[in-house]
Amino acid sequence: MATKLSKMMFGTFPQLRYEPTAKRIRASLGGDAVVDTQQAYLVWEPRRVTPIYAVPEAELLAEVRAPAALGADVPELGFKMLRDALPVLDPRTGFGKHTAVGEELDVVTQSAAASRAAFRPEDPDLDGYVVLDFAAFDWLEDDEEIVGHPRDPFHRVDIRASSAEVEVALDGVTLARSNGAQLLYETMLPVRYYLPPGDVRLDLMEHSAKWTVCPYKGKASYLTYPGAKSGQNIAWSYDRRFRDAAQIHGLISFFNERVDLTVNGTLQERPVTPWSRPGPSAPGAL
Repeated sequence: MATKLSKMMFGTFPQLRYEPTAKRIRASLGGDAVVDTQQAYLVWEPRRVTPIYAVPEAELLAEVRAPAALGADVPELGFKMLRDALPVLDPRTGFGKHTAVGEELDVVTQSAAASRAAFRPEDPDLDGYVVLDFAAFDWLEDDEEIVGHPRDPFHRVDIRASSAEVEVALDGVTLARSNGAQLLYETMLPVRYYLPPGDVRLDLMEHSAKWTVCPYKGKASYLTYPGAKSGQNIAWSYDRRFRDAAQIHGLISFFNERVDLTVNGTLQERPVTPWSRPGPSAPGAL
């Protein structure tokens, strides 16, 4: 019997998972080196969809010690990637919400300290390793800065040019029409249609204060369509931070989940994802 790979991957989400990486990984805190290693692991705690780094404790350039203060309660933000999938943790759920058994630790350098920014899992396959809070440190993979979270080696982004006729509308108002879209295919996510600004009714849109970061595509700024209640942060555009995403730099994409998207005359079904709801509570573009 054939196995659908995505189903198999979703089936591992309740487990503690790891994968070695060949990259040189460096972290610093307030300018002080914390680690410099080529023996790092990518680690996904149970129900986590994005990885963070675990590093050999013996290679730490900082001290880890028992927490100096009680930890605050970290709210759990859950969602379903698919209708029939088990709930997972929204990536905005803080590092301190651990779903594996282990010990929290402070990270202390000569001039700075990060409270509960390390976690020592109780797992034989991760013996001798500590997981580090990505948000607490500045990171380099080889000689390049990384943002958001480490890239998942099993997550892929492909961008392809398309001459399809694409139309975007909301509440009966056409917001964009183009036959010059760049189609972005990303693992486990809906196809995103990135359109030239000249094909978007920017006169109907307003710039939003919202921004998000994607480790694969860069920093996204948002546009709101004030003519509809559901038009808040309805579209986004990425900066030129990453060469990997050069094909979509400066282009604009709309949430398929919240607009009427027509491709070659066929109205597309709105996918159901965490981005189906408008407003500041919704995650950013992925």
